[in-house]
Amino acid sequence: MEKTLNRIHPVSDPEATYFLQVSWEKDLSTGFGIILSDCQCAWTGTVSEAEISREAADMEMNREKYVEELKKALIAGEGSAGKYNFAVS
Repeated sequence: MEKTLNRIHPVSDPEATYFLQVSWEKDLSTGFGIILSDCQCAWTGTVSEAEISREAADMEMNREKYVEELKKALIAGEGSAGKYNFAVS
């Protein structure tokens, strides 16, 4: 299993620091697990392959392109700094 851990500062609370861990087996397109933590609480979830396909279709985006954007936003880390905004609600 592969994992990444990134520090994020959400636009909804720029002074806050969160840590985002994403874990996957083969690649992101087959689904992944996610953990978001503010170092006091942690929230977990999973995203299935079917959910990825459904979201790509809802956005009228080619599935492969959607997965590439997910990779950039969730696991590319510092290389994508400033390109993606996160909001926590």
